[in-house]
Amino acid sequence: MRILIWHVHGSWTTSFVQGDHEYLVPVLPDRGPDGRGRAQTWDWPASVSELDPGQLREQATGGGIDVVVLQRAHEVDLLREWTGLRAGVDVPAVYVEHDTPREHAVSSRHPMADQDRVPVIHVTRFNRMMWDCGSARTGVVEHGIVDPGRAWTGEDASLAVVVNEPVRRGRIAGTDLVVDLGRQVSLHVYGMGMDELAELAPHLAPTLHENPPQAELHRTLGRHRAYFHPYRWTSLGLALLEAMTLGMPVLALSTTEAPHAVPPEAGLLSNDPDELLARARDWLHDRDAAAAAGAAARDHALRHYGLGRFLADWDTVLQEVTA
Repeated sequence: MRILIWHVHGSWTTSFVQGDHEYLVPVLPDRGPDGRGRAQTWDWPASVSELDPGQLREQATGGGIDVVVLQRAHEVDLLREWTGLRAGVDVPAVYVEHDTPREHAVSSRHPMADQDRVPVIHVTRFNRMMWDCGSARTGVVEHGIVDPGRAWTGEDASLAVVVNEPVRRGRIAGTDLVVDLGRQVSLHVYGMGMDELAELAPHLAPTLHENPPQAELHRTLGRHRAYFHPYRWTSLGLALLEAMTLGMPVLALSTTEAPHAVPPEAGLLSNDPDELLARARDWLHDRDAAAAAGAAARDHALRHYGLGRFLADWDTVLQEVTA
């Protein structure tokens, strides 16, 4: 199939484009949010092509787009503007919901609710439960991870955290928990927006690292003793699954999809900061205990979030929507 998909979430898209299809990714001169083109810091196959709006219209006119994978509500309008195609009418389409509702789940309506042309595919069962999609068809395809290999050494007796824009996202991302924990144990934070976090928490400034390329990030994460996933309210962060696949033991809040993703032998899920701190200190002093938990984390991640299962599930969805 020839699949039109915007580059929105780098890690998720990296897994998605590993399938046996051709992928058409919009690109604009500024490579802004609506036209990022091919990834600059992830390894994507040659089957991913960048096309500007004019080239996309040529493809649409010639019947060169078999299905559209939407991820943001305004992409429905972009599709019509750039190609002349209507999602679910002129071209088969599916909408991927990556996130939980931004506001109250009990009163949030999904932008694709109550229509019957475009199914909504959630990345977690938790997302599906929290969104009100009305009569729209829904499904779930859980995440899949490109296996980076077991990179954990645990040589650095510190915790690692990956979070983008921690100040803007605030309590959603558990930034306050990171700031507090960083006062009590050695902790390194990776992601975008580290300058703002340094202003908020000067004591963390020496251990903040601005968004390295994915391969470099994986190697670096593996040197830390354990991974801390501080999110209060979000979908299941791919960084958590990547850390598990690296062989890292994990600490996380017992919220959203995390209880499904992290078995007890792979780490600790708790809403008690004191319990999380105690386990962190245990692992920082006992590398063997951390290694055992990390091995269990990797085994679970490979079995439940393997790339083969993910791509097979997506092939089923795409075949159904184009039938």
